[in-house]
Amino acid sequence: MMVKTIFSGFGGQGVLMMGYSFAHSAMSAGLQVSYLPSYGAEMRGGTANCTVAISEDEIASPISSEPDFVVVMNTPSLYSFQNRVASRGVIFLNASIIEARPTRQDIIVCAIPCGEIAEKEDTPRSANIVMMGAFIKQTGVIAADVYLKSLEIIMGKKKKSLLESNRKAFAAGYEFLK
Repeated sequence: MMVKTIFSGFGGQGVLMMGYSFAHSAMSAGLQVSYLPSYGAEMRGGTANCTVAISEDEIASPISSEPDFVVVMNTPSLYSFQNRVASRGVIFLNASIIEARPTRQDIIVCAIPCGEIAEKEDTPRSANIVMMGAFIKQTGVIAADVYLKSLEIIMGKKKKSLLESNRKAFAAGYEFLK
């Protein structure tokens, strides 16, 4: 089993955190992991993306020309990556700010209104974690409890209030896909 995912958006949307937390949770589940971040010169507002490959076997290359999943948090990322996702792959898109939809008919689209869900849960800065809740539920690659434990480790004990709001956002995204 080899699963490759691209997470993409603007700097400041938590895109690299999405990829890192997914990679960390896969590693915690005993899988082999490759995490390859890429971001523009200006962090906040510039482009950012990362590729995460997970497998039960050793990973030969972190590059993914046809990822199984693509998570896009903004419109430029949709245009950049929609043609790279594998046939029958899934694009997760932030429907709060992306009005366009992929033109391909051979992929599945999961439109998640991350911003609205985060606002409703009173966690406006956690749209990325809302997306991760939906992503974890839809893909089933990593168990939700394993992901949440990794998130707790990454955030550390100092950020307890932030961890609680992220747990709330994750649950809201997870429950969005019924």
